Amino acid sequence: MKNFSPELSFKTSRSSGSGGQNVNKVETSVTAMWNISESAFFTDEEKTLIYNKLKNKINADGILQTTSSEARTQLRNKKIAVEKILEIVNIALIVPKKRIKTKPSKAQIAKRLDNKKRLSEKKESRKYRF
Repeated sequence: MKNFSPELSFKTSRSSGSGGQNVNKVETSVTAMWNISESAFFTDEEKTLIYNKLKNKINADGILQTTSSEARTQLRNKKIAVEKILEIVNIALIVPKKRIKTKPSKAQIAKRLDNKKRLSEKKESRKYRF
């Protein structure tokens, strides 16, 4: 798990929601932005993996951004935004294991055919004969 938080930049704005009179005068909503191509923490392969997995979340300038306006303080929202962006990127870096194809064992094949034969005989015995 890589922590590249020094590379993040932040933008604040007025937040909607709870906060009472505070909501109209204090910029508590925080947007964390990270320019992937300028990152020194990741290799080119890791950057390519991030671009491919997060292409829907990256804008035309190659910047990944998340916004937090859940908390009532700017500091708490900044922390939440950093956690979100770190989590998104760390999940994107996980490479799934390749699936190894396996054949069913001879015992499994025999069991399946035996069940199939038994079911067939059961249904055959239900037929009405003249």
